[in-house]
Amino acid sequence: MSVTSVTGGAGGKRKQPSLAQLRAFAAVAEHLHFRDAAAAIGMSQPALSGAVSALEETLGVTLLERTTRKVLLSPAGERLAVRAKAVLDEVVALLEEAEAVRAPFTGVLRLGVIPTVAPYLLPTVLRLVHERYPDLDLQVHEEQTANLVEGLGSGRLDLLLLAVPLGVPGVVELPLFDEDFVLVTPMDHGLGGREGIPREALKELNLLLLDEGHCLRDQALDICREAGREDAPVTTTAAGLSTLVQLVAGGLGCTLLPRTALKLETARSSQLLTGYFASPAPTRRVGLAMRAGAARSAEYEELAEALRGVLGSLPVRVVSDGD
Repeated sequence: MSVTSVTGGAGGKRKQPSLAQLRAFAAVAEHLHFRDAAAAIGMSQPALSGAVSALEETLGVTLLERTTRKVLLSPAGERLAVRAKAVLDEVVALLEEAEAVRAPFTGVLRLGVIPTVAPYLLPTVLRLVHERYPDLDLQVHEEQTANLVEGLGSGRLDLLLLAVPLGVPGVVELPLFDEDFVLVTPMDHGLGGREGIPREALKELNLLLLDEGHCLRDQALDICREAGREDAPVTTTAAGLSTLVQLVAGGLGCTLLPRTALKLETARSSQLLTGYFASPAPTRRVGLAMRAGAARSAEYEELAEALRGVLGSLPVRVVSDGD
C-alpha cells in the first residue's frame, strides 16, 4: 500500500503511514530482530527494513536503535508500538465485520416488538433464531408502536414486530398472521363462555382498555365503533394486558384479548371466562416492518417466511406476503 497524505491543521499536507509500514514496525517491535520479523509477516528483510525507515521518515521520529548485534526500540518506538498494534487490531476487526456483513444472518439485528405481542410470540421467534440462525445476535427492544416506528426511521432499530398496517411512508410491511379477538369476562357475566357472540353486544359492555399509546387500545376502540358504539369506554385503563385481565377477574368489567395472549393471561386467574364472537370475528394482523430499501431486506423477507412456517402452532391464521 502506498503512502497517502492527509490535510494538516495548518492547511498543508502531511504524510500518512501505510498499513504495510505499520505491520513491518509492529513485527520488528515484537521480535526485535529483522530476519525473524520479516519471516513472521512474509516480507523480505530489505523490504521490511525499508518499510520501517519510511515509517520513521513519515512520522518524523526514530523508532529503532540499530546496532550490529541487536535491535532495540527507542523511547518513541516503545510508545508508538502500542499504537501501531492497536491500529492493526482494528483493521483486522474491520475486515472481520465486513465478512460478517457479507454473510447473511450474522452480526447484530435490533428487533423492536410491541408489548401486546412480545410475551406471546417471542418464545417462538427466539427458538427459531436460535435453531436456524445461531450466528445472529438478536437484540430485542419492547416499546409502544410510535417509539418503534421512530426507532426504525432513525436507524436505532432494524426490524419491527407489531400490528399492521402502519401506513407509514418509507416502511415496508411483511404480514405474518391474522388472529381473532375474544371477549374475557368475569365468571358471573352473561356472555362468559358463550360462542357466536354478535359484535353489537359490545355496545352495552363495560369494556376495560389499555392506556393511551398502545395500538391494541386503538384496535379495541375501532371494533367498538364498528359495532355501533359511539362513546369511548375509558373509565378504567391499565398499562399491560396482565393487569387488565386481573381487573376483569376482580369484576370491574370485560376486555378484548388477541388469541395469542389468551392462554397465558387467563391462566393467571380462575375467575375468568372466555367468549367467542360470531364469524367474522374482529381480528388484528401482525407482521414485520422494515425500512424501504434496507440493505438486509432479503434477510428480513427470508426471516418472515421462516416465521410463517413455525407460527402454525399458535391460534392464528398465517398469511402470505401478498395477502
